Amino acid sequence: MAKAHIEKRRLRILAAVLERTMRCIAGRDWHGEENLPKDRGFIAASNHVSYIDPATFAHYLFLNGHIPHFLAKAPLFDMFALGALLRAYDQIPVFRGTSQAKDAVDKGALVLKEGGVIAIFPEGTLTRDPDYWPMVARTGAARMALENDVPVIPVIQWGVHRILKPYGKFPKIFPRKNVKIIAGPEIDLDDLRGKPLDTEVLRAASDRIMDTLTAMLEDIRGEKAPAVRYDMRNKKAA
Repeated sequence: MAKAHIEKRRLRILAAVLERTMRCIAGRDWHGEENLPKDRGFIAASNHVSYIDPATFAHYLFLNGHIPHFLAKAPLFDMFALGALLRAYDQIPVFRGTSQAKDAVDKGALVLKEGGVIAIFPEGTLTRDPDYWPMVARTGAARMALENDVPVIPVIQWGVHRILKPYGKFPKIFPRKNVKIIAGPEIDLDDLRGKPLDTEVLRAASDRIMDTLTAMLEDIRGEKAPAVRYDMRNKKAA
């Protein structure tokens, strides 16, 4: 059996399992699908509140015709069941602070070059903001977008934390919770493209990504985010 056929069958099986599972635990309130590019690779950047976020994020992308490639912490690939799943579906391990760190960037670049989708949480971990607002981002998503000249599409999620709270272990499956997911228009980074990727440029692009996600979340929640974004580097509001 051809490798391509096996991979397509795997994807169909995963899509079917994901669809049935998510229908049971999360009501779909989805919008903005028209903003997902159809003819080129792109980065889908989302906020990160719960360990279930990757499943709802993938569900949204899958059912809109895109196979997401997540950049996931390398230790997750060592977990028995989850690691096997991540490897089987060609997800990308990130070896932070090691000589292998660049491997994730290289593999992500290849996915984008081939017209694929990188799904990423720019914060790099669950938000530590006490009210679940987006934090200051790492610069990886911005670097990947500028180095590969691809669009960044903001995808905001809200409601997943009602299924599983941040760092929670026991999901509340019943009653089914409504999860809102919205993809916005491409974030304008044109003025930063072609410039040397120094700290200033990468921080400007990263802040623009998080500003967009925060503004979209404000619209969903009908609330204003804190004037100062939580910064993990300082373990407090920046």
